[in-house]
Amino acid sequence: MAKIIENKKGRRQIRLNTDDIINIVREYQNITAKSICYEHARELLDKFDLYIPED
Repeated sequence: MAKIIENKKGRRQIRLNTDDIINIVREYQNITAKSICYEHARELLDKFDLYIPED
């Protein structure tokens, strides 16, 4: 699961594990499977929200 890490300056980073990355890539591939170009892929992705569970 993704883990939010806060540093001393108040800025946050999100740490992803291997499963998180694979799931993101899988979703990307499923969403953009029928895209014909970069612009079309962006249009498809704009219609979806992607959530990563927090640790």
